[in-house]
Amino acid sequence: MSDEQRGTAYDTDGRKARPTAVGPPRRRMSRTQRARESRRQRQHHRNRRMARGLGVALVALAAIAAVFLGSRYWHAGGPGLDFTGDGGQQVLIEVNEGDFTTAIAETMLEAGVIANVGTFLSAAQGNADIAAIQPGFYRLRAQIPAATAVQQLVDPENRVGKLVIPEGRQLDDTADMKTGRVTPGVFSLIAEASCLDLNGERTCLKAQDLRRAAETESPQALSVPEWALGPVTTLGADHRRIEGLIIAGTWNVDPTAPAPTVLAKLINQSSTELDRSGLPTTAEQVGMTPYEMLVVASLVQREALPHDFAKVARVIDNRLSEPQRLEFDSTVNYPLDRQEVATTDADRAKVTPWNTYASDGLPATPICSPGMDALRAAEHPEPGDWLYFVTIDKDGTTLFTHNYQQHLSNIELALDNGVLDSSR
Repeated sequence: MSDEQRGTAYDTDGRKARPTAVGPPRRRMSRTQRARESRRQRQHHRNRRMARGLGVALVALAAIAAVFLGSRYWHAGGPGLDFTGDGGQQVLIEVNEGDFTTAIAETMLEAGVIANVGTFLSAAQGNADIAAIQPGFYRLRAQIPAATAVQQLVDPENRVGKLVIPEGRQLDDTADMKTGRVTPGVFSLIAEASCLDLNGERTCLKAQDLRRAAETESPQALSVPEWALGPVTTLGADHRRIEGLIIAGTWNVDPTAPAPTVLAKLINQSSTELDRSGLPTTAEQVGMTPYEMLVVASLVQREALPHDFAKVARVIDNRLSEPQRLEFDSTVNYPLDRQEVATTDADRAKVTPWNTYASDGLPATPICSPGMDALRAAEHPEPGDWLYFVTIDKDGTTLFTHNYQQHLSNIELALDNGVLDSSR
């Protein structure tokens, strides 16, 4: 057989062509070198397969992200999406403390009020009323245009659950014995604030439901602060055990919540405010418990006008130090649910957990919801040696003295001016 038949390659000059080597000739590689080269090639192929797989995964993730972000953009800040018409059912939303306009818009989007956050923000831009929106509950219609949502949100008629507790109110309603006028107590004020008209239906808590919750729920369930647990527990099932734990101020009531939840939230928020005011620390500094300080503040609130708060606080402090009974008419009237400057001998003789004519020391609970001014006065009494005080005219002028005979003379002035009734 010829070389041509065998397939042998030749150069142009007729000589056999030398084979071209790729890499080291295998006959020149040791066994170790051949193993390393084989391993290198396998690793190279694996790396290329992994790179291709990672690329496919990244492309898939990018597609998913594009769909998600596109949806968010469309609903939160996309172009021009908005509802039309007068809207549907009424819904309730809550604006929380610290919410900016964007957070409020997102709450409305979740409730189905608006179709698009960005459209709402555009409609609200430059609106001073929107910027001043207060925390609370608001009644709005679902599926309304952004501009309509702005109008409904700033309309005072659409805010619900706003509760204002004036300083000096007690849990129960009180009656003025001279005029017969009834002053709503904290329970009645909460019940009124809870009323909600929604889609043609009206719902309200009842004062008796709140009173029952105060009687039957555990102190822990009512969020009673730890520093008040002892005195509250001592009074058992008496609803007055939570007196004073809801302080005066402006609060928000969830109109859809049951009575125990409403009371627990108000007590918890009041406790937070009292802690923020420094009550526990200040009470410890003057040798009182925070609860005792709250009791003193309630007495100050009911016994004096603001300009005399600090003096009355000093009288309380001086009498407790003597020791001498406080003998405050406000503590006699408290369980009788009435408002009156003077009391009768029979009333003052009745032994109750609150009557400071019949018992030493402070009453068992606060006798009202004190305000922050009364609390500050209780924490910082005005220096003085006074043991007695009496209001001598209908303008609220109050005279303070350390001398009992002078006090009797001051009482005569009050009698002459008709502030006190000599028959009592």
